[in-house]
Amino acid sequence: MADKKFLILVINPGSTSTKYAVFENEKSLFEQTVRHPLEDFADCATVADQKDVRLRYIMDSLKEKGVKLEEISAVVGRGGLIAPLPSGTYAVNDLMLKDLYGPGAARHASCLGGIIAHELSLKYHIPAFVVDPVVVDEMIPEARLSGIPQVERVPVFHALNTKAVARLCAKDLGLDYNDARFVVCHMGGGITTGAHRYGRVIDVTNGIAGEGAFSPERSGGLYAQNLVEMSFSGDWQKADLLAFTNKNGGIKAYLGINDMREVEKLVMKGDPKATLVLRAMVFQIAKDIGGMIAVLDGRCDAIILTGGIAFSGMICGMIKQHVEQMAPVKVYPGELEMEALAWGGLRVLRGEEKAANYIGYGE
Repeated sequence: MADKKFLILVINPGSTSTKYAVFENEKSLFEQTVRHPLEDFADCATVADQKDVRLRYIMDSLKEKGVKLEEISAVVGRGGLIAPLPSGTYAVNDLMLKDLYGPGAARHASCLGGIIAHELSLKYHIPAFVVDPVVVDEMIPEARLSGIPQVERVPVFHALNTKAVARLCAKDLGLDYNDARFVVCHMGGGITTGAHRYGRVIDVTNGIAGEGAFSPERSGGLYAQNLVEMSFSGDWQKADLLAFTNKNGGIKAYLGINDMREVEKLVMKGDPKATLVLRAMVFQIAKDIGGMIAVLDGRCDAIILTGGIAFSGMICGMIKQHVEQMAPVKVYPGELEMEALAWGGLRVLRGEEKAANYIGYGE
């Protein structure tokens, strides 16, 4: 099966963009990103309503490229905020479709990956999959307790990219991912750090919920007492406080910018505030990495830095100074989301992995 050629269509919707690509086995034949102007979605009441607009762009582009959908072996979409599930490649079924259209998942554009894949699956009679959604949940029981019984720790993280780079790093080190122990830190607009033990992410910081290091846009972990006092001070509306911690916190709150390239320029010019803020973010990232190495009982084959910020030699160098004594540091800058989606579909098409069955919330 390794020699057989498979054509895989990959769809990765973002809030204001739609990425799609066609792969021949592991090789990308082409990749396209559509930046959607506001008027594209002016008549869409919900995110799910954007399906036809985004699908039209994809169909038109494939036609221009001379790609015949009848020749596509599988279509793989980005998974959305569906029910928690183990890592893997999942066939889009009726239960998944129901949850993708539900209010929980449909608030985020990632739901459209599975929805559009299903639409093409019906029309062209090809399998539709999603791979490693952001709700991948492999946490061990002791990682779930928060300290308040009413609040359970749940993983929401960069599962797709971190799983992909962990597999790639394992291959580069001559290891099997299922036999390796890694700490993987994805650094982008949000930052999440996870402990990968023998193919499973047994603990990870939930950047959206406010765990871990602060990032270019997120506040990270805060003192609960101070946050409660802010909530009841009368100075904040709920929506404003949520936006402050999740979109306007971290670097942006301190410096008024969220572009780390601009932060680096300030640091290079000797700006004392920017230097302190950057060092503080690195300090917190290093603490998260050290904590996850403790989760792995101090045995770690590599610390992996990935995401857009990993392009920065300055920041990666600063992190290394804190943690390279604990384990070798490997850097895989950017994200491999498109490749990870294609690779997940390819493993199933080749028979290396069986497509998992989505069972939803068990209702």
